[in-house]
Amino acid sequence: MRTRPLPRRHPPRRRARRAVLAALLPVLVVAGCTVGPSTRPAVVQNDAPVPADGGTGESRQPLPPLGEPGPSSLDWSDCAADTRQRLGGTARPDVAVECAYLTTTLDPPGMPGQGLSRMAVLKAGSGPVPLVVVNDVDGLPGTLYAAQLAATLPDELLERFSLIGVDRRGTGGSDAVRCIPSGERATLLDSDPAAGIERPLDAARTAGQQCAIALEDEQGALDSERTTSDLDTLREHLGMDRLHALGHGEGSRVLAMYSARFPGKTGRMVLDGMPDPSDDQAGVLGGVAHGAEATLDAAGEQLGRDLRADVTALTERLGRTAPLTSDGYRLTPQLALRAVLSGLADRDRWSDLAGAVAAARSGDPNPLFRFVRPHIVEDQASAARLDGTIATRCNDTTTRLPADRLASTARELARDHPVFGATVAQELVWCSPWPTRSGDSGEIASDQAPPIVVVSTETDPVTPGKGTVRAADQMPSAVHVSWKGAGHGALSSACVTGAVHSFLVDGDVPRDGTLCPA
Repeated sequence: MRTRPLPRRHPPRRRARRAVLAALLPVLVVAGCTVGPSTRPAVVQNDAPVPADGGTGESRQPLPPLGEPGPSSLDWSDCAADTRQRLGGTARPDVAVECAYLTTTLDPPGMPGQGLSRMAVLKAGSGPVPLVVVNDVDGLPGTLYAAQLAATLPDELLERFSLIGVDRRGTGGSDAVRCIPSGERATLLDSDPAAGIERPLDAARTAGQQCAIALEDEQGALDSERTTSDLDTLREHLGMDRLHALGHGEGSRVLAMYSARFPGKTGRMVLDGMPDPSDDQAGVLGGVAHGAEATLDAAGEQLGRDLRADVTALTERLGRTAPLTSDGYRLTPQLALRAVLSGLADRDRWSDLAGAVAAARSGDPNPLFRFVRPHIVEDQASAARLDGTIATRCNDTTTRLPADRLASTARELARDHPVFGATVAQELVWCSPWPTRSGDSGEIASDQAPPIVVVSTETDPVTPGKGTVRAADQMPSAVHVSWKGAGHGALSSACVTGAVHSFLVDGDVPRDGTLCPA
């Protein structure tokens, strides 16, 4: 996805506002998050005068009312038992769960009317107002993520909203992509491009060729821009004038694109982490590697162990002894690190991750392989996540590095980030043979959009805090809330959840720059 170049410095109005906020932040943190029974940060009442420091960012638009939904045209059916089974018991048994399918238009670039696509959606809860949930393209499918999220959000929020999880096109139950041969999937994830790019580059070429054959005209239709069209179709079928939504990680970028493309149809949106919008792919991946290593240390500190040392010892063991195998796949050092990255993205599974690393060091690779299995293994019920991830990311991006730059950049990432640098460098290779798009697409900014809450997490292994801040700085309507904690996403923070609840339910817009402690 191409985005506008980053500005060299903040616009004067925002710089001045942040200078004022810098002096006020200690007061905001104490008053809003650490004193008394409330954990909510200081917020600006939506119908109160906006203070001189610009409490609603730079949006000129008012926050829209929730509105009352009209009749839904979706054919919902109970799927609670199946959902709980797929989530392994993490879904709340007292929350109603229903599923449906929605038909959308495929429309590859320049080829309208080329067919229809099926989108899977899930409704968790019985609140009257739909709140659409969009997750990372390589994470848990949005339907399951919404059901999982319903188990952690306050009851008061679920009384007002029902969560509508969406499997983005090409993922989960939405006609998931199945085009990369299993051997090439393994190579793309278990190679060390810092040690040589020919092997992963050959696998990427084969993957690209097979996807072109399997997908044909469909190949170019798997992108985030067309996902925004799917979301607008969903909004219509939910009977809503505006789309109220919550994005997680890279899924937040899709909602930001929606707000830029359909500002008049944008309702109350919360973006929990956003990818760095810079066109400097190597710099972005360096930020991800840094965030992942900092998260590894934070997880170890929380668990009372040196998890970085454990992971390093494991990869050294895997590199010098006979390989361990699980489900027919070799657990190479890089595949083990990819599994650790996947585990770090789910804060609730950090303890399981530490146990899996210990088990692998003792010769049992199965618990650790389970963290990466959904990305690499497909079966009749589920496609491998890597296929839809590569199709979407390669259609969203225009940057393709030549082979010599790939090799040198991979070596630089491995040198600067010794634990995860080479692992994230794998992603430089994935799109090399994939066709590129021409023209601009994927804007995330509109001065016609209403206030949008953008939450950053200081130590995030997927969408690092600094990248989220850079994304918010490109959005005139962004209202930034910063959580000083660790993990992928900030909704585990009572302070952030309180601010989100007040924004979504009561229409109280947080002050831009609000801090929530770890």
